[in-house]
Amino acid sequence: MSSINLEFLQESYLEIKEKGLFGKWITLEDILPLFEKLHGSISKEFLGKSEEGRDIFKLKFGNGKKRILIWSQMHGNESTGTKAVFDFLNFYSAYNNNDVVQEIIKNCTIEIIPMLNPDGAVAYTRINAKKVDLNRDAVDQNACESKILRSVLDKFNPKFCFNLHDQRTIFGVEGTKNPATISFLAPSEEVTRKVTKGRIETMNVIVSMNNLLQRMIPNYIGRYTDEFYPTATGDNFQKLGHNTILIEAGHYPNDYNREETRKYNYFSLIQGIYHIAVSNDFTAYEPYFDIPNNEKSFFDVIHRNDNGKDVGFLYVDEINDNRLTSRLKKEKEGDLNAYFGHHEIVFEH
Repeated sequence: MSSINLEFLQESYLEIKEKGLFGKWITLEDILPLFEKLHGSISKEFLGKSEEGRDIFKLKFGNGKKRILIWSQMHGNESTGTKAVFDFLNFYSAYNNNDVVQEIIKNCTIEIIPMLNPDGAVAYTRINAKKVDLNRDAVDQNACESKILRSVLDKFNPKFCFNLHDQRTIFGVEGTKNPATISFLAPSEEVTRKVTKGRIETMNVIVSMNNLLQRMIPNYIGRYTDEFYPTATGDNFQKLGHNTILIEAGHYPNDYNREETRKYNYFSLIQGIYHIAVSNDFTAYEPYFDIPNNEKSFFDVIHRNDNGKDVGFLYVDEINDNRLTSRLKKEKEGDLNAYFGHHEIVFEH
């Protein structure tokens, strides 16, 4: 499998990282100014309004036959993918004559919806303004945002999709003491989770991305559960013949702003796109199943007590006085030896 030069990726990232985006609370107002500095070959199209009247846009570039659709922040409080998207767009703009970009331009046409749920982004909620989870609205399409995404899918008819999400800090990599910094999923098409031709092609791209990440953060990459969700976006798009790669951005040690995770999200995205661009054979998929499962093995903070009465806490993010704040909430008490804490405090009695 073709891989982008790792040293080049790491060195160029210092230059192309979008400095205008930082932290977890990313809104439409944050990304609007960034459209103005994109490369001239990137077109911008207004797609429609959110439930509360905020604009939803699509970006497009490339001239190739392989069509790729990318969307981020269908859950408003999951913004790491949005930061990674603009890092990718900055790379495209800064290195437009580079071989990597030229291969992508020549072989792919890419459409990106950088923020599908701008109302949820402002409120910092998973749901939209009508309390609809867009990722469970693929069938009924009750939300206008869901209708917009489906309209783009039907009109563009992509071969591959990238569905960008964030996962909670509770997830670790099975068989390790590490958090799941990036997790991948090739969604199932039906309840038996059959390995179909479309899933094989999706898994193949994920294998390429995992191979790259394992050289940088070995054993920090997980495989998200492929339980079939009949109303989920990825499952339905996969079933319709649009190979959908789910990237779940998770926790990296001492990185609650997800700035390190953002980098690995970007590396995954650009490697996956490059692999699609230069490959014609997407049949090698078996190493996908070598990626360890995600498991719920972490708390943000654990108070360890030698009397066996441990306490596990998780952070709850909230908007207060127009600022994103976090507070600890007690989640579990008892013997927590089966769990890890991103931070642990030991009390001796």
